[in-house]
Amino acid sequence: MTTTAVPANAAPAPDRDSDRSPDPAYRLLLASTAVSKAGTAVGTLALPLTAVLALHSPAWQIGLLAALSTAAFLLIGLPAGAWVDRLRKRPVMIAADLARAALLGSVPVAWALQCLTFAQLCAVTLLTGAATVFFDLAALSHLPALVGRPGLTRANAHLVTVDAVAQTGGRSAGGLLMSLLTAPAAVLVDAMSYLGSAWLLRCIRRPEPAPAPAPPGGRRLASEIRDGLRFVLGHPVLRPIALAGACTNLSIQLCQTMLPVLFARTLALPDVVTGLFLAVGGVGVFLGSLLARPLARRLGAGRLLWLMGLAVAPTGVLVALVDRGPALWWAAGGWLVTTLKVGIDNVIKVSFRQHVTPDHLLGRMNATLRVLLTGALTVGGVLAGLLGSLLSERAALWVGAAGLALVWLPIYRSPLRTARALPGT
Repeated sequence: MTTTAVPANAAPAPDRDSDRSPDPAYRLLLASTAVSKAGTAVGTLALPLTAVLALHSPAWQIGLLAALSTAAFLLIGLPAGAWVDRLRKRPVMIAADLARAALLGSVPVAWALQCLTFAQLCAVTLLTGAATVFFDLAALSHLPALVGRPGLTRANAHLVTVDAVAQTGGRSAGGLLMSLLTAPAAVLVDAMSYLGSAWLLRCIRRPEPAPAPAPPGGRRLASEIRDGLRFVLGHPVLRPIALAGACTNLSIQLCQTMLPVLFARTLALPDVVTGLFLAVGGVGVFLGSLLARPLARRLGAGRLLWLMGLAVAPTGVLVALVDRGPALWWAAGGWLVTTLKVGIDNVIKVSFRQHVTPDHLLGRMNATLRVLLTGALTVGGVLAGLLGSLLSERAALWVGAAGLALVWLPIYRSPLRTARALPGT
C-alpha cells in the first residue's frame, strides 16, 4: 500500500470563494443546520433527564441510553455510506429529519398519556441515531455539490460555528425549559426543530446532481468496506488520529454521561445549572475553531495537536472534582479547556485526513473514521453506566480524567509531531 507523507511546509490553499456572499440555497442549508443542532442540544440534555426525573432510572440505564444514541453508527455506519452514494442526498436528509421528528415526538405524547417506558426511550434513541447516520453522511456528501469545491473551506467554517453556537444556546435553553416545564416537554422542542429543518431543506430549489451510475461489474460493498478499513488502520497519519480521537471521545463521553446524573442526584443542582455547565462545552468548541488556524501557524499544526492534548491532562481532574461552590467554577473552567481542544481538533485533524487521502478513498476514509470515533462514544456510554452503577458517578468521571491525560500520546509518537503547516488552509 502506498501512502502520502505529511509535508513539513505544505502551502496554504486559498479560499477563492471568500469574497462571495452565501447564495440562497446555502443560507437555507445553514438555517436548517442551526435549527436542528439547537434542537438536538436541547434533546441531548432532555432525553436522559426524562429517564432520570420522570422514570427514576438508575445510572446503568442512563449509560445505556448514551450508548444507544451512537450505536447506529457501529451497526450501519459503513454500509450506510455506500447506500447514500447511490441516492440523491437532499431527499435522504429530509426523510431523516421527518423520522427523527416523529420518533422524538412520541416521547412527550406517551408521557402525557402516562404510558412512557424506558423501553420506548431506548427504541426512540436507537432509531433516532439510525436516522442521524443517514442525515450526517448525506449532508457531508451534499455540501460540495451545493457550494462548489472552492467554497468548501468557508462553508465548513460557518457550519462549525453554527454547531458550536447551537450547542451553547440549545443546552442553556434546555436547562431553562426543563426548569419552567418538564424534561419530556423539552424533548418536544427537539422534535419540532427537525420539522423546521426538513421544511427549510424542502425550500432549496437548486437541482441536485444525479448519483454516479454503478460500474459495469457492479458494486461489491464488503470489498469497498475492507479497503477503507485497511487504508485507515495502516496509515501512519490516520491511525494515530483515529487512536487519539477515540481516546478523547471515550473520555468525554464518560464525563458528559455522568455529569447530569451527578448534578441531579448527588449535588441536587437545579436543571438550569446543568444546562449552563454543559453549554460551556459549546463555547469551548467555538473558541477552538476560531483559534485553530492562528495557533497552528504560530506553533505548528502537529505540535499544537499534542500540546493541546497535554494541556487537557489536568483539566479532567478539575471536572472529576466538581462540587457545589468554587469547585463548580473550577470544573466549568476545566470543561471549557477540554472542549476547546475538541474545537481545535475538528479543524486540524480533518485537514490532515483530507490531505493524506486519495480522492477515490475519501468517502470510505470518512465513514471508517466516523464509525471508529462514534464507536468510542458508544463504549464510553456503556462504561459510564457500568461504573456509575457498580461504583459511583464520580468514579466514571475519574476514569474519564485518566483517559484525557493520555490523548496526546498517539500524536506525539507519530509523524504528525513535527508537521508544521496546516494542509489545505
